[in-house]
Amino acid sequence: MPLALLALAIGAFGIGTTEFVIMGLLPEVAAGYGVSIPTAGLLVTGYALGVVLGAPVMTVLGTRIPRKRMLMLLMGLFIAGNVLSALAPAFGVMLAGRVVASLAHGAFFGIGSVVAAGLVAPEKKAGAIAMMFTGLTVANVVGVPLGTLVGQHLGWRVTFLIVAALGVLGLLGIARLVPELPRPEGVRVRHEVAAFRNVQVLLAMAMTVLGFGGVFAAITYITPMLTDVAGFADTSVTWLLVLFGLGMVTGNLVGGRYADRALMPMLYASLGALAVVLALFTLTAHDKAGAAVTVFLIGALGFATVPPLQKRVLDQAAGAPTLASAVNIGAFNLGNALAAWLGGLVITAGLGWTAPNWVGAALAASALVLALVSGALERRTARRAADGTAGRAADASRVVAAGTPEAAPTPVHH
Repeated sequence: MPLALLALAIGAFGIGTTEFVIMGLLPEVAAGYGVSIPTAGLLVTGYALGVVLGAPVMTVLGTRIPRKRMLMLLMGLFIAGNVLSALAPAFGVMLAGRVVASLAHGAFFGIGSVVAAGLVAPEKKAGAIAMMFTGLTVANVVGVPLGTLVGQHLGWRVTFLIVAALGVLGLLGIARLVPELPRPEGVRVRHEVAAFRNVQVLLAMAMTVLGFGGVFAAITYITPMLTDVAGFADTSVTWLLVLFGLGMVTGNLVGGRYADRALMPMLYASLGALAVVLALFTLTAHDKAGAAVTVFLIGALGFATVPPLQKRVLDQAAGAPTLASAVNIGAFNLGNALAAWLGGLVITAGLGWTAPNWVGAALAASALVLALVSGALERRTARRAADGTAGRAADASRVVAAGTPEAAPTPVHH
């Protein structure tokens, strides 16, 4: 794998840290600004919406800019947003800083996926994408716990300044290690938008929303599940989330490895297993050991879908992949928001803390159904193409046969 992927992974590490570390610092931020914790929760919602909206907008704006330069500009935007968050004198200013940082998220991963895939041989594309996303997964193992610890002891503003410094490191790495990549000739916004007329692209994005949404239906409410149901102490939750992060790292690498060999079977297996594990979590959540193992498996199976889904979008939107790739990153965040909302509904309805697991299982199972539909459509298209090729070959053979003069009879000598 090229060293340039390390620079992309560093940028992904910083982005993953800033996205998730706020969840562990909400009480400190709320106290610092004198607002309620639900109000401080707007910092999470605002970031997610910024990713969903910023992914297509920033990608469209970047269609006329070489990809390396665009990645550097996005990291600059990320740095500015985190510095603004760290120095914000009022809650509204910090919310604005979160939104500014989020605008870089979708486009960075979208353009970064295209760049990563272009740096390696075709049979290694999913592995290269997974290598970049490793930065995001490792952020949940290292960056988020350390950022939370720093924020609780030195102040949350220090955490965001450190995240900004990670952005500077990523920017320097991209400038130094990523090769100059000219803007693809002939790429226009209308060409990028045209990719969304491909039903396979839309199916892949729907799988992203539902599949990863299944993960967040459970993980959004993981703290009360682990403390009130499984019986863990509050102080254990951080380490259990590290376990979830280790699952994410494992699943991401395995998904990237096997997606290059058999993409659709990898999706079938990971989505099917994810649906089963989420359903079982309603039972294993009542046992400490069972809950810990299940948390790891949810992270592993959930992120095992990420490289194949991202590669699926790149493959199906091959002529204009950048916008589709970035929008698919927004689809992950859309799934997060949808699943968190649905999980909240079943809890509010009085169905218990484990009820979101059923929501997650249903979402993952729905994604599996879409994957099966997508695979069936692909096989039907391939059969039609093969039949058409065979038919044209047969027609050509008949034409050749009809145009060949019959052999002259051999003269008989008496």
